[in-house]
Amino acid sequence: MALPTLRIPTDLGASVTNMRDKLRGRPIADLRQTPRELIAHTVDADVYKYDAAPGVEQHGKPLLLVPPLAAPALAFDLRRGCSVVEYFVEQGRPVYLVDYGPVKFSHRDQGIEHWTDSILPEAVEAVSAHADGVDVHMAGWSLGGIFTMFTTAAHPELPIASATAIASPFDLKAVPILAIARPLNRAGVRIVHSTYRLAGGIPAPLTRLGFQLSSIDKYLTKPIAILTHADDRDFLAQIEAVDRFMGNMYAYPGRTFGQLYHVVMRTNEFATGTMQLGGRAVELASIDKPVLVVAGLNDTLAPMPAVTHLLDLVTGSPDADLVQAPGGHLGVLTGRAARRTTWPDMEEFFARHDA
Repeated sequence: MALPTLRIPTDLGASVTNMRDKLRGRPIADLRQTPRELIAHTVDADVYKYDAAPGVEQHGKPLLLVPPLAAPALAFDLRRGCSVVEYFVEQGRPVYLVDYGPVKFSHRDQGIEHWTDSILPEAVEAVSAHADGVDVHMAGWSLGGIFTMFTTAAHPELPIASATAIASPFDLKAVPILAIARPLNRAGVRIVHSTYRLAGGIPAPLTRLGFQLSSIDKYLTKPIAILTHADDRDFLAQIEAVDRFMGNMYAYPGRTFGQLYHVVMRTNEFATGTMQLGGRAVELASIDKPVLVVAGLNDTLAPMPAVTHLLDLVTGSPDADLVQAPGGHLGVLTGRAARRTTWPDMEEFFARHDA
């Protein structure tokens, strides 16, 4: 287990102020959401358009952000000063978000095809219509990136300008944490199946625990990190924002979790580039749009080989590019370094395909 970098706070005054605020429960992070408006509403999702930044002229094709399941969409708008949404809005790009909201028991029969054939196509069409019919850049994080790719492959008729997958593992055999669990597959399959069928899904506390286990070293050593960075208010603000994110995890729908469990533990179907969705085979090789793959250099949940495998699958793409950036599974998306690495590289890719 890696220990955090030990440093001695050098600014005593800032350390005292920051620790006093934490002990008194005063917020350090600015957790206000970027202003937005609802532009489309369905039974299973809402689509939002973020307000343009004052004094910044909007230009370029719209960007639709696609969250995964279980994790809240606020991952894209973590905190002021460290927000994916805020960055692209300030670049002048029109930014949209599809938000599924909390999973309910009534969602238990929804599978992956519900997202790739219904929710995301409807969101893309809503964004394109709101933006006067132009094509849309789609960017999904984690499972949202996998949904983005299979939606793009399944629906070539959609007005999609490009497809981006951020920290999305396609070769699950390359994920060490899953390799540990596979020997338990035969013994646990009946227990897992019975649990999610009975509960209608996987409860939010378990999804939160799974995320914590993927970065157990950071979770266990967080108190040390706080003390050694007591004078770094931006560092403390990031921890506070991530804590809020972790506290808002959602449940997994039962059928979708069953499909993912089958792919993860038995077939590694994502790695083949072909999935049976809605009664037909959907092939990533059929994607004829530009594709961007973003991989975190320190991601244990979606390590580099698991993520970059997507480049071997999208053989029909006219421009398949790779961005490697510092950060773990959440950090590569919205860590403090992302404002200098991940986001500018994404904007450069989008701008290249705005024409």
